[in-house]
Amino acid sequence: MEDRIKLGVSACLLGENVRYNGGHKLDHFLRDTLGQYVDYVPVCPEVEAGFGVPRETMQLVGDVDAPRLVKTKSRTDHTDQMRQWAQKRVKELEKEDLCGYIFKKDSPSSGLMRVKVYNEKGMPEKKGVGLFAREFVDHFPLIPVEEEGRLHDPKLRENFIEQIFTLKRWRDTLLKNPGTGGMVDFHSRNKLLLMAHSPEYARSMGKLMAGAAKMDQDAFRGEYEAQLIAAMRLKTTTKKHINVLQHIMGYFKKQLSADEKQELLETFDRFRAGHLPLLVPITLLNHYIRKYDQKYLKQQTYLNPHPIELKLRTYV
Repeated sequence: MEDRIKLGVSACLLGENVRYNGGHKLDHFLRDTLGQYVDYVPVCPEVEAGFGVPRETMQLVGDVDAPRLVKTKSRTDHTDQMRQWAQKRVKELEKEDLCGYIFKKDSPSSGLMRVKVYNEKGMPEKKGVGLFAREFVDHFPLIPVEEEGRLHDPKLRENFIEQIFTLKRWRDTLLKNPGTGGMVDFHSRNKLLLMAHSPEYARSMGKLMAGAAKMDQDAFRGEYEAQLIAAMRLKTTTKKHINVLQHIMGYFKKQLSADEKQELLETFDRFRAGHLPLLVPITLLNHYIRKYDQKYLKQQTYLNPHPIELKLRTYV
């Protein structure tokens, strides 16, 4: 990559003392592990919007789809103040070239999903979205977003990180070689990764790429990026991984010995049964790719989509 990935993040998750009680919600994975590969742009909506530290707690009330932001005790309504700040802040974030954003769960400003919204009887419904999170998603519909709580799930963590790394590679391609040749090369290198997320999108994007030379380039790039993000948002499954693994094996099945074929197939079966993590068949395939010098497969991001130090393919 040309440079490090830039991610927006709720400031409290990096250990900044910006919460209502003067504390933080440091997430060690975000700061210490993922932080080795990304540059964060920290944001605290409450502090930046002028509410200070410490401060009275706030909550969402009223209509789930259009809630008001009020202080818990005084009942002062700060909806307009927060929205006006949020509208200004997302415009400022345009210049940051963010490849993703990690929000603080349950926050009335930053919660991405299932935020409590209290009705007129004071009963909560966990169906809301924080005011700043909603503004961000509406303003940047193609930027990957997630909550820190959901990133504790290894599958959701892997899905989000594959999204941000893929988007960064795409943007680097447009900067370095924005012509048709560069985009064809990007699609070729990421074909198997796309198949693992969505065979349907992989086919659709292949057809789109085949007709790129006949399209207006801005229109093509916009459509391709939209499909790229939509594909990568879909989660991988064991079945889709098996399809890709078998596809890779097909590239050198004539070169493999009977024992090597059997070893691969047994490894695939154990992965399918949930007895081995994905890293095991991937490592074995990488061994054969080097051994038999499969140049096309060496370029496939599917085999190394993110740093191995993140340990994203080790769960069963």
